[in-house]
Amino acid sequence: MSARDGASIITMIWPWLISSSLLAAASLSAATVTGSVALVDSQQASVRAKDFSGVVVWLEPANGALTIPRTATRAQMLQKKKRFVPHILAVLAGTTVEFPNHDPIFHNAFSNFDGKVFDIGLYAPGTSRSVRLDRPGVVRVFCNIHPTMSALIAVLPTPYFAVSRGDGQFQIPHVPPGDYVLRVVHERATAAVLQALSTRLTVQESTTTVPSISISESGYLPVLHKNKYGKEYPKTVDESFYPGAKK
Repeated sequence: MSARDGASIITMIWPWLISSSLLAAASLSAATVTGSVALVDSQQASVRAKDFSGVVVWLEPANGALTIPRTATRAQMLQKKKRFVPHILAVLAGTTVEFPNHDPIFHNAFSNFDGKVFDIGLYAPGTSRSVRLDRPGVVRVFCNIHPTMSALIAVLPTPYFAVSRGDGQFQIPHVPPGDYVLRVVHERATAAVLQALSTRLTVQESTTTVPSISISESGYLPVLHKNKYGKEYPKTVDESFYPGAKK
């Protein structure tokens, strides 16, 4: 191989080497942010049994300098046994959420509260519909047929987020060191309670542990939602009305 050929090869691979080195350095310096949440002042039997799952925790750079990746991302919220699964979902803004129907009956997921307003229509068992959630916010999801079905999707302006487990623990991986604002969303906490929980956090290399977060459900008043037409649900659901539906 001539010196010219060698120089050409180096010229071609040099940008790749630089890019790989930067990615490796970023990976090595990224931290995992850990912590736990506890729910208090609750009327929920599950919470009294120490189930602290479903709290969304995320980090936003304190200086506001964050560019949301524009890669196509997808997530799923199943409809199974007349429930949305998972009940709480956190996604990056721009994510397309699929709603596969795993029940032997028809469903019609919709949202007309805050966040993103959408209606994916009536669709049959074994099929799926989807919606792109492109704006940060809290999206509350319902079914136009079954009033007991509800869910919450937190659409976030950052890839640094987690949802608490049953024991209240959470982990946010791959966080670059720096100063952040930690925020939380919980479906049974008031806006004032959640706002008061926002706090600044400095993320160090390796692992950063957040002080335990206590979230009061005091003052939360459940609001009965109406169907997508703004009307009350029928007292009974005649699912035989929908072709192919089985009870």
